Amino acid sequence: MTKVGAAMSQYFGMGEETLWNPSNGAARLFLRQIAVFEAELGLPSGVGPMENDECQVDPVALGAFANALLAQHQRTRHAIVLALSEGFLATLLVLAERAGAEVGWTPADNAQDDGLRDLQVSPHPRTPAPSAKKAHGGQLRTKMQELARFMAR
Repeated sequence: MTKVGAAMSQYFGMGEETLWNPSNGAARLFLRQIAVFEAELGLPSGVGPMENDECQVDPVALGAFANALLAQHQRTRHAIVLALSEGFLATLLVLAERAGAEVGWTPADNAQDDGLRDLQVSPHPRTPAPSAKKAHGGQLRTKMQELARFMAR
């Protein structure tokens, strides 16, 4: 990874290839969210520590992490959990795609249930819970495409 000038950004890469070059603030927030979701899933993300403004990515571990998080996202119908995780998941999936990690877009009905499920309690009984399929399908891929344009290399 080639760095020019003062450290105004961070580098996520594989070897010499830069996958993402976000601002310091975006990198810090992303790394903190990585830690949250590693704890939630009990899996390493494959995103190494930030050292000297560089962070190495293990594409195999990142792929496993991205797939586990996507499967969890597909299973939930909890509106708040979906809202809190969707932006991070879309960003992570762009990074995984750039790293060449394979992501399985299995429909939510086929995702394995680990028994851990958040229930949406609606103050309005007639308000249906959001569809996990809708959040997982085209909407998430559209969000990925939008974010990829802003994720400089």
